[in-house]
Amino acid sequence: MKKKVLLMGKSESGKTSMRSIIFANYIARDTRRLGATIDVEHSHVRFLGNLVLNIWDCGGQEAFMENYFTSQRDNIFRNVEVLIYVFDVESSELEKDMHYYQTCLEAILQNSPQARIFCLIHKMDLVQEDQREAIFREREEDLKRLSRPLECTCFRTSIWDETLYKAWSSIVYLLIPNISNLENNLKKFTEILEADEVLLFEKATFLVIAHCQVKQHHDIHRFEKISNIIKQFKLSCSKMQSNFQSMEVRNSEFAAYVEEFTNNTFVMVVVSDINIPSTALLINIKNARKYFDKIEKNDLRSGFAGE
Repeated sequence: MKKKVLLMGKSESGKTSMRSIIFANYIARDTRRLGATIDVEHSHVRFLGNLVLNIWDCGGQEAFMENYFTSQRDNIFRNVEVLIYVFDVESSELEKDMHYYQTCLEAILQNSPQARIFCLIHKMDLVQEDQREAIFREREEDLKRLSRPLECTCFRTSIWDETLYKAWSSIVYLLIPNISNLENNLKKFTEILEADEVLLFEKATFLVIAHCQVKQHHDIHRFEKISNIIKQFKLSCSKMQSNFQSMEVRNSEFAAYVEEFTNNTFVMVVVSDINIPSTALLINIKNARKYFDKIEKNDLRSGFAGE
């Protein structure tokens, strides 16, 4: 099952850098060596086994943009599941950026009216911290107004923190077929384990694809922080020619376990009852693997039937 994802925005807005970090295992500082995208760069990313993200990374130079809206219009904007439009928050040509965005939406409305629209206000690390929220809200309000009658969801992002993972996790989540079934079973699994929280990560990207929370937590960005930390650790293991398989972290207040789960996922289990033996919890995780593997395969098959 292929899902076409359009990644668009002005040249040097950061499109290719974020794609390389999420899907090609780059770290932020290594993206500096990436060159400008010429015309359209296609990549097929296998996600959760049989779900394939067909990503069209569209170069943002003016000549290319004009071409997308004229001679390539039908080819670019037909059968789009998701449009991700990236704005450089410090752009000196905001009016032109908005014009291209509106032209893009007109083409989407004509060719793929059911597509979901996401706007990423990117490079937010360049904005003073005390001004970030106000600037983001102002841009978000403008974009929502310009997007009508379509609806857009806005995220503020930076390659230097967890916000990039939050945005892409939210986007990919909407592309997973029958996600509610997976979440319902994850809730039952959490109850059986008597866990505070259980998270499912996609194996290759470490994006959070589902979670169940029993106990409230003050840090609303913890999922994305965990994704970022574990993925960096996994990359470090690869450089040492070792495979990352599991991790256990514990202190006087909680224990957290990260384990390979299905063929396409890792699971993280957090418990505050540190008297629960590790062996008992790990046995339960092991016993649940086949069950969740079956759920995952069945849901993806039924997703194909619905396509």
